[in-house]
Amino acid sequence: MKYVDEYRDAERVRRLGEEIARLADRPRPYRIMEICGGHTHSIFRFGLHQLLPANIELIHGPGCPVCVLPPGRVDLGLALAERDGMIFTAFGDMMRVPGSGGSPLDAQARGADVRMVYSPLDALRIARENPDRTVLFFAIGFETTAPSTAVTILRAREEGLRNFRVMSNHILVNPAIRALLESDELRLDAFIGPGHVSTVIGCEPYGFIAGEFGRPVVVSGFEPVDIMQSIAMIVRQLNAGEARVENQYGRAVAWGGNRAARAAMDLVFTPRASFEWRGMGEIAGSGLAIREEFALFDAEQRSDGAGPAASEPAGAPCGEVLRGVRKPCDCQHFGKACTPEHPVGALMVSSEGACAAQYRYADVTIRASR
Repeated sequence: MKYVDEYRDAERVRRLGEEIARLADRPRPYRIMEICGGHTHSIFRFGLHQLLPANIELIHGPGCPVCVLPPGRVDLGLALAERDGMIFTAFGDMMRVPGSGGSPLDAQARGADVRMVYSPLDALRIARENPDRTVLFFAIGFETTAPSTAVTILRAREEGLRNFRVMSNHILVNPAIRALLESDELRLDAFIGPGHVSTVIGCEPYGFIAGEFGRPVVVSGFEPVDIMQSIAMIVRQLNAGEARVENQYGRAVAWGGNRAARAAMDLVFTPRASFEWRGMGEIAGSGLAIREEFALFDAEQRSDGAGPAASEPAGAPCGEVLRGVRKPCDCQHFGKACTPEHPVGALMVSSEGACAAQYRYADVTIRASR
């Protein structure tokens, strides 16, 4: 298949649903976590969960980088910008993410110079155009976006731009998966592997999931046919008592990943000893810090590193939803106090957040009943 329409063919999706129902006819549950928020979005958008038999449960994992960012990191970034009069730049889905003192848009309303960018190179252009101002790029994302931030820092060094700073909130997917598997809080049978991250790191790094923990992993694309094919592949492995890493998304993901992207990331970044995740706490080796040789561009190294403490919104189980322990609609705020226009927590902000996806695409009766 070559075109998107083929991966959204309703008849093909229906047949895959029937095949999965035949495969999953055993008296056992199949608890499958999709790590990537893009998969969560597609599952709700196309109603794929409604095509699965009752004993297959899709669990939404911590695969939305905006959602897993703790409020204190938002506070620190805005404090750096407001205190030092920097131009604060970030991707659009960060603009309404609340910290304890409000979101970047709230800071803008207070008078801070906050600008949305589509890439870190946009932030670099702003620094180039404003040589008398310091520009802060609030970098966020998994291994998917870390290479572009790395390349931008290399470009800034090459151009000799001394007024460009980056606050790195880049995170790594595998330490979070390990933390989930080592926890007794949730039983997981298999994983739908993240498609975007895998275009960079490939499939090999997921080997520990199958080897150490005996859980199948299928790296999947984002269209309905992709996801349904991946679920069928997972069910076949579980039925056979196997645990392997498979690549359904071969049209975009090479087994060894993108070597150039990984090299740029490794050149500029180094793993942190630990990094805090919303709802999951400190996870060892899960964040990326800027290497010392690029300290000129590191906003945190050039500050005192102190940021105000921040807690979760009162009564909002964002952390439990991120860990897959609770569903979005279990939250008392869902569809009431917390909506995409007025989010209480970050999971309702990003299009990849589980709460935003369910709010937008779930049956309207769910929202009306709340």
